[in-house]
Amino acid sequence: MLSRSARTKLKTILVIDILIVAVAAGVYFYLQAEGLIVAEPKQAEFIVTDLKINPVEAEVYEPILVTVNVTNIGDEQGEYVANLTINNALEENQTILVPGRNSTIAEFRILKETEGTYNVSLGGLSSLFTLTPISPTASKIGLSKLMLDTYEAWPNQPITATVTATNVAEETSSLSVRFIVDDSLADFRSIELAAKETTTLEFTFNVTAEGKHTVAVNLLSSTFTVVPEGYHKLTITRAGGGSIPLTFTLDGVDYDTPYTELLPLGEYTLSVPLLVDVGTGVLEFSHWNDGSTSISRTITLDERKIFVATYIVISGYASCPSLFYWNGTEYVYVTEVSNAGWLGYMDYIDEKGNIVFGGGNPWDTVKLDANQLTLRDGYYDVILQQRWDEIFYLDSAYMMVVDHPSDVDVYSTMVNYVNKAFPDEIYTVSKVNLKTPVSAFNERGEDVLSKIAKLDGIFTLGSNGLISPSWDNMTLNQLTLDLGDLSEAQQIKLVINGMVDWGPAEHYYDWIEDFTTAFENGQIPSGTQITPAPYMEVMDETGIWVMAPQDRQIPTPSDYTARSFVVDLTGLFSKDASKYKIRINNFWNVTFDYIGIDTTLQRSITLHKINPTATLEQIATGPSIVAGNFTKFGDVTQLLSNANDMFVIGMQGDQVSLQFQAASLPPPKDGLERDFFLFVACWFKDPPGNWGYGFDFTVDPLPFQNMSGFPYPSTESYPYDASHLLYLQEYNKRVRTTPSPILSSLTTWATTVIILIVAVDLSVLIYFRKRK
Repeated sequence: MLSRSARTKLKTILVIDILIVAVAAGVYFYLQAEGLIVAEPKQAEFIVTDLKINPVEAEVYEPILVTVNVTNIGDEQGEYVANLTINNALEENQTILVPGRNSTIAEFRILKETEGTYNVSLGGLSSLFTLTPISPTASKIGLSKLMLDTYEAWPNQPITATVTATNVAEETSSLSVRFIVDDSLADFRSIELAAKETTTLEFTFNVTAEGKHTVAVNLLSSTFTVVPEGYHKLTITRAGGGSIPLTFTLDGVDYDTPYTELLPLGEYTLSVPLLVDVGTGVLEFSHWNDGSTSISRTITLDERKIFVATYIVISGYASCPSLFYWNGTEYVYVTEVSNAGWLGYMDYIDEKGNIVFGGGNPWDTVKLDANQLTLRDGYYDVILQQRWDEIFYLDSAYMMVVDHPSDVDVYSTMVNYVNKAFPDEIYTVSKVNLKTPVSAFNERGEDVLSKIAKLDGIFTLGSNGLISPSWDNMTLNQLTLDLGDLSEAQQIKLVINGMVDWGPAEHYYDWIEDFTTAFENGQIPSGTQITPAPYMEVMDETGIWVMAPQDRQIPTPSDYTARSFVVDLTGLFSKDASKYKIRINNFWNVTFDYIGIDTTLQRSITLHKINPTATLEQIATGPSIVAGNFTKFGDVTQLLSNANDMFVIGMQGDQVSLQFQAASLPPPKDGLERDFFLFVACWFKDPPGNWGYGFDFTVDPLPFQNMSGFPYPSTESYPYDASHLLYLQEYNKRVRTTPSPILSSLTTWATTVIILIVAVDLSVLIYFRKRK
């Protein structure tokens, strides 16, 4: 038997150990409750709570917001399928990816056109909402552009939210505005705006609890995160050249992109490789999103920081969206589409020094190789892949099958990004009677006729206006052509093969900065173009250069891969045999492989239009800071039937598969050949720092056909009518947000403490048992 002294010592040790274990366990369970510790991994398991409907009483066609909180109580990441039913019928569903021990808010926006009471069910929960007829005094004030001045704060740090309110009516209107933080009403205001008036509302608030929080202003919503004081989130990713992860070092340790971690404030050393092989090409480091061009740098983490390493293709290809077709054996790369559909073309600087954006044309026409395009089970198989870190808005796609005489070729014309028209003409071009210009000189007076006389891969040398000495001394890429005596020609068609090289993005930002600085110093007059659009001049009867009409202007060729196209010059010249001259001017680096002249009359052709069956799918995931509501995966055929601003919205790693049923297509008649053209209407948006300028890397605001430019002014808006609202609610349900970080180091510490204490206790017990 143990002595009283030994028993006393044993009790004392065990009491102390129990207290220590209790403290450690308390820390452990606290960390576990905070989502900062993971015990033994267990599979995803979901709990659905907090079904909310806002508003519960509304008018028909008024959007109804339904939300639930989906919590994954398991340790492993999993997918939850949220099935929303209304009046016992499936309304829609969402597949939600929820990390282990995390919660996600699933949102459904509903539009109904019939008054009455509706029963909503989701995840075993149910509630009601009621719709009434539209009131003749319904508010015409719309809310948009909900913005937070910070998306990562410390406890009790003031945060300011702003929202734009616009009265679209012709008379004064009022609106009740509810400002809600985490489902609690924080502010309520009634506003009244005169006809067409716009105002900005501002709300300031703070939150104590760490974690992700939601801010809502009526049906608009946004999120922010509260992190421990002394910490901020560091995100490192890359842009350009596809979706293969980039290996980088942080304080000497290797990581792969995308990297996101909550780290203490301080300085860190970051470095990336100069060259990266992505399989289809080799990429070279270009710059960071803050303008730095060093592959190794010291960064200061004093707020939430995102560092994007941009790479450019120096060999091979990596384009967006990339077009492929099936040749019977494999998918063949063709080109990237919708060069003119890039969002962000600049026009001029106004009297206040603001940049006015203009241009943009989503249409593109691509000729496919008839010798390789092959039927596959009765259809032609074409795919569009998003390889760059960009957002695309695909509005329409169809195939035009062209039967034409065998002694001519057929070409389309490319669009000019300044011209809003859609040139859908298919031109016939003689295979044997093409003329060569009499002369061709560039802006330096160099003879370049030999470079454009043959389609041989030898291009003229271009120049890029971004490296011009100053705004009033721009270096334009210019080509002057004497076409010879064409006075007897009834038609004049220029056949061109060329491409454009936009150059590094840092030159773009340097140019804008220099331009705006010069304006602030009073050197630049209002209305001066920042990056002049391409334009063509023709010589008049007096020998003076005059601008060609806007609807007949020279387009910008495609980038990365050269394409052939036609520009119709018929009727632009006088009858003076010596004055058939044109001058092509480009701010950007446009180079030409071939330019010829066809004067034969347009031949009769037969056109067959085929609309596709279309499917959106994900083929890869890539690092990106993109956010917003993207189109759900699956059948998107209906969205591509017309160009009507109802888009398939996708991101890096998404693919649209297009199947053009052609089994019933009649064969070409005797003496005719068959060619194929793909017509595509597609906008696309770059992230800020990677050519994107003037907007965030988010789905909204949406582009539309009749906008003056992008970003568009507050006087313009995407058409939020009933049909477009229904489209947005039905299709764009794939929400992209940034996941919250997990402090795994604290998890390891707490677990280790408990294991050590238990080990000590066992050792003590064994010792005393032996003594006994």
